Amino acid sequence: MSTVLGPAQWTAAEAAVTAFSVAPHALGGIWLRSPPGPVRTLFLERVDEQRPDLNRRKLPLHIQENRLLGGIDLTRTLASGAVHWEQGLLAQSDRGIITLAMAERASRQIVAHLCSALDTGVLKVAREGLNQTVPAAFGVVAMDEGIETERPEQALTERLALRVDLTDVSIHDAIACEIEGNSIAHARKNWQQVTLPPALLEALVATTIALGINSPRALILASRLTKILAALELRDTAEEDHLNRAITLSLVHRATRLPEAPPEASTEEQPEPPEQPPDPGDTEASAEPELTPPIDAIIEAAVASIPAGLLASLKQSSASRGRSTAGGKSGARQRHKQRGRPIGSQPGDPRRGDRLNLMATLRAAAPWQGLRRRERNASPAQGLLVKPSDFRVTRFRYQRESTTIFVVDASGSAAMHRMAEAKGAVELLLADCYSRRDNVALIAFRGEQAELLLPPTRSLVRAKKALAALPGGGGTPLAHALEMTTLLAEQAHRDGATPTAVFLTDGVANIALDGTPGRQLAKEEALRIARQFAAMGYRALVIDASPRAQPRAQELAGALGGDYLLMPRADASLLRDIVSPAGAVS
Repeated sequence: MSTVLGPAQWTAAEAAVTAFSVAPHALGGIWLRSPPGPVRTLFLERVDEQRPDLNRRKLPLHIQENRLLGGIDLTRTLASGAVHWEQGLLAQSDRGIITLAMAERASRQIVAHLCSALDTGVLKVAREGLNQTVPAAFGVVAMDEGIETERPEQALTERLALRVDLTDVSIHDAIACEIEGNSIAHARKNWQQVTLPPALLEALVATTIALGINSPRALILASRLTKILAALELRDTAEEDHLNRAITLSLVHRATRLPEAPPEASTEEQPEPPEQPPDPGDTEASAEPELTPPIDAIIEAAVASIPAGLLASLKQSSASRGRSTAGGKSGARQRHKQRGRPIGSQPGDPRRGDRLNLMATLRAAAPWQGLRRRERNASPAQGLLVKPSDFRVTRFRYQRESTTIFVVDASGSAAMHRMAEAKGAVELLLADCYSRRDNVALIAFRGEQAELLLPPTRSLVRAKKALAALPGGGGTPLAHALEMTTLLAEQAHRDGATPTAVFLTDGVANIALDGTPGRQLAKEEALRIARQFAAMGYRALVIDASPRAQPRAQELAGALGGDYLLMPRADASLLRDIVSPAGAVS
């Protein structure tokens, strides 16, 4: 390979394309993280230019299973009376490349079939009366739009040796890489014969362990990549430079921790051992010393190549390990008989309210036509013989909306503690819910009762206006606020939404349901209604608006069966990041 010019990210992208073109299936594929644009288009063109001889297929995001795996060719089967098999997209991509757009939103069903083929190189199909094993050895280019809260399934990325990040690459920086064609042809034929010395393999294993990578697939893919990089330079034995580049392209993005610092060496001087006379038998062995790469240096090089964003997240991993990453989704998914997104078919009875899948029903009946005609002495002219066991109904997946109910304590105790900070946090949470197209509602409680300031809506402007006009002061009718929240959550659930309640309060209650003051009675009523809310299975989150953690707010969170958070000091944006997954129930 000749010298590569251009920025580091595009240089790495060119190296990944070249290595992938040598053995697509052996490396699994490329995880391409890039927004749509000319840079991503240029990268995909580079993939096509390297291997114009390969078969290419685009995998639609919501492809039907019979199109993906194959099935009965209904037209030919009905015309000839014999069963004819139609290859699916995975089988058609054998010895080729599959491009998966929006991989971060691919269904688990598609990911499972891709992973099975990447592991074995074959596709086992047992459906619609047929049982076949067909070759399906291909490479995958999984395109990720680069949204922070979304990632492709780990099962898929674990099987892709290469990761390319073009998020910050400009089209002016994408300089073409000059690669000699004969070196690529040589690597395709000879990369498996390249020797990986045991010392390099030991260094690779040590680096994998030091970075906290537990999957053996990562080690296998990195070793294959090291051999390919050596073969591209017409080498028969891999060297340290090839290993360093393979680690950069294949391992650093998988790091889950930073290597532990070695213990400090003692400053005390150690006495030098007395010189031993050389053993004559060791003369020949010492004449050719074994060149062992410095493992510490290789690990330090791997850490130095970790992207800045990943490096910062690894340093803070202990603080954020328990934080959920399910943000960006809407309400809970459930099955529906008549509406939603089709996810295949299954045997069923249309008379029970399910929607008949005509094509799937015909495919189920087609293999049995010869036997049924012989049983009834019928001719093909009499039409297709269908039995109730052939009926197939469409399966739908319906994603419920999410309704986030914000319950804000505007009483004197809360107003005394950072009310402005609470309003700022709620505004950020409202904006986050709006970006997910969630419904939001706002309940405020002060004085003698709670008040519904904003019914469930998607209007961010209305929510901000209601919040800005929120006054402070007075008693704390927490029990009435919990009662109103429970009723609103029940109504949202009846309307087909997934309710989530977010309470911003210090947990103090001093006004009973009948409006009379009294701390003990108000507390007992609040906890009783909170337990009723928890019994309904709705999710709740209590954000303690006090300067320091209050046992009353923690007790309220326990009664609600929800989570407890102490509002970060003067950092509403951090609170938004912590709470944003609360509106997502998946």
